[in-house]
Amino acid sequence: MRPPVHDPAAIYRYRDCLAAADCLCAAIVHLDLFTLLERQPNDVSGICRALAIQARPVEVMLTLCAANGLVARDPQGVYRVTDLAREFLVAGAACDARPYYASMAGRPGVADWLKVLRTGRPANWPGVEGEADWHAAMRTEEFAESFTAAMDCRGRVLAAPLAAACGLADARRLLDVGGGSGVYAIAAVEAHPALRATVLEHPPVDRIARRAIATAGCGDRVSVVVADMFAVAWPADHDVHLFSNVLHDWDEPDCRRLLERSAASLPAGGRIVVHDMFLDDAKDGPLWAAEYSVLLAGVTNGRLYAAGEIAAWGQALGFVASKPVSLPLGRGFVVLSRQP
Repeated sequence: MRPPVHDPAAIYRYRDCLAAADCLCAAIVHLDLFTLLERQPNDVSGICRALAIQARPVEVMLTLCAANGLVARDPQGVYRVTDLAREFLVAGAACDARPYYASMAGRPGVADWLKVLRTGRPANWPGVEGEADWHAAMRTEEFAESFTAAMDCRGRVLAAPLAAACGLADARRLLDVGGGSGVYAIAAVEAHPALRATVLEHPPVDRIARRAIATAGCGDRVSVVVADMFAVAWPADHDVHLFSNVLHDWDEPDCRRLLERSAASLPAGGRIVVHDMFLDDAKDGPLWAAEYSVLLAGVTNGRLYAAGEIAAWGQALGFVASKPVSLPLGRGFVVLSRQP
């Protein structure tokens, strides 16, 4: 498995950022967020109370606004409008651009984002009439096949660079938690001949993984364990756990639960590799990450996290975090190492 010759960032970015315009439109037109913050700067809790909306999607929306230079957060966590927003997005502004966005305020995606903001729960997966949210849809054969194929496309760009860079040369066994098609596990064993790997997945994705592993000719080095990662004990004989694009599907309490389960089954000196797109610790960018986080918050129970957040979760469990390492497509990884 080799990374592509050309940089496909522009191709992937459009898909990742599909929901950002709908979120911004909801903030401008339906919530009139910037007029609210011009009159009364506030923190996340105060914004939620004032607009009867929920914290998880509000944080995502504010990160998007901050990454676009429309709001700024002070050290006390209070958000204020910037001069840019004050000129264009506040009621009474001479260059009021809110009617420009009002013309698209009836889009289905905008309505979905309002639903997410008001309930805190994911909306329907876009493009499928009556489809359930991502978590439920992944239990159906047809959706699991199409979605896993989509993630496999991204994995073919990222898996080889990750396998080369994340320090697996001395690892014995890798547990790929929620590993989808197994594309990352396959790349890992191809890059490191002494390594063996296990993909932990639920039905029907486990069958997709077995097929992909067999097609890659890695059936003797990559196995599949069927399990609900929240409900059953994990295999205890793996010294590295990989979370590749997994934590962003879950809210913070569930992310902490997953890392706790990982810590419980890792040996002394074990490591956790978290591969994802990361927000800056200040939650004001990067823009691509802020836009992608909107998509995730709309269709899953999660969002993107800052590397500092993940490091803090690991520290609470006795792990020390590396600095983030950059990979293609705006992604990267951090390594949480347990001290021997």
